[in-house]
Amino acid sequence: MLHDAAVLIGRNAAGHGVIEWIGPSSAARQALGDKPADITLSLRDHIVLPGLVNTHHHLYQTLTRVVAQDSGLFDWLKTLYPIWLGLTSEAIYTSALTGLAELMLSGCTTSSDHLYIYPNDCRIDDEIRAAREIGIRFHATRGAMSLGESQGGLPPDKATEREPDILRDSLRAIETYHNPGRHAMLRIGLAPCSPFSVTTDLMRECAALARSHGVMLHTHLAETHDEDAYCLGQFGMRPLDYAASVDWLGNDVWYAHGVHFNAGDIRRMAQHGCGVAHCPTSNMRLASGIAPVRLMLGAGINVGLGVDGSASNDGGHLLAEARQAMLISRLLPMTDSVGQPALGAYEAVWLATRGGAAVLGRDDIGCIAVGCSADLIAINLNRVEYAGGLHDPLAAVVFCAPRGVDFSMINGRIVIEQGQLSTLDLPRVIERHNQISRALIRREPIT
Repeated sequence: MLHDAAVLIGRNAAGHGVIEWIGPSSAARQALGDKPADITLSLRDHIVLPGLVNTHHHLYQTLTRVVAQDSGLFDWLKTLYPIWLGLTSEAIYTSALTGLAELMLSGCTTSSDHLYIYPNDCRIDDEIRAAREIGIRFHATRGAMSLGESQGGLPPDKATEREPDILRDSLRAIETYHNPGRHAMLRIGLAPCSPFSVTTDLMRECAALARSHGVMLHTHLAETHDEDAYCLGQFGMRPLDYAASVDWLGNDVWYAHGVHFNAGDIRRMAQHGCGVAHCPTSNMRLASGIAPVRLMLGAGINVGLGVDGSASNDGGHLLAEARQAMLISRLLPMTDSVGQPALGAYEAVWLATRGGAAVLGRDDIGCIAVGCSADLIAINLNRVEYAGGLHDPLAAVVFCAPRGVDFSMINGRIVIEQGQLSTLDLPRVIERHNQISRALIRREPIT
């Protein structure tokens, strides 16, 4: 950790904000040379961190918070599927603006999203439009459900799509939006929802399509005991074995949750380079269990954090998720041979930054280093919550009561100053969001 440091940021030929120099504040003027600084910012008394990376979310679920409050995953989904059938294009767009604003105010500068339900006129384009307007770096994954109740799946048939339509639209999304370049603001992935909502054919076809176009693959896996039982009953194998059978192992694959991976699963994932999005709050909310993150990290698996859907977390505060990951790790017995301790504050921040970047297949975000994207956040330490903890400021922002960030820059663009988001009329969006939410919950048309 550097004290009294400076960071110089410039624009590359493609217009991306990139870190050009890091060093003592006293040397910043000399490092600039003859170039004048367009903007000079003083963040004295702040801690400056890399922007946080969210590796799993369902933004549309901001519309249905605190529903099915005491249910496990399968009952929770069965309660919510009929409500989500009322979603519209506007609902997807407005919920994405709301959820992304919440993430950004908590320190997130890069987020993935898993949109897997497309009733009415909904399209992945709706949330991409929101991400572009609000200014966040975005990994949109084109999710899907094709296996309805009549075929042995969990979702109602009305919530599913025809597989040819899914594959056609997935290809369209890749060709229209995916940017594989360094510092890219928008990337696309393919994300069939889960073993209990899509067919084995679709899993294989999506894997082939993704690999033919160089995009990543994402799905829910090993989240609950119910999923274990479903996979054993339907396929005669546990979730990771099923994933392997449909070509879903590789360094282009990341799974959400991984609560019930065993030691053999972890070794196999490490061998193939798979990543995991750890979602501790959602796993507690749905009583799914505690993911063996320490064992995964010890095996060399890339692990990042996900706030997960805002109807199974009921929040989207990524710094709070880092705190939760640190604390919940202390409830697991240590079963590794070297007796490694539970996660500490520095490791929790690593999961939220470098770990998340690696899960998304990126080496240009998640750290403050020359040549990396200019995604930075800052937190004012002169707050009552941190009083008495400033001897270790990074630990203070994780251990102490989580607050929002005071400053955020994404791709060299300032998006939050003094705790205020500047890229969105947030009160107006919240008002419309709540109107749409009320209509959905009441099963009324959105007008």
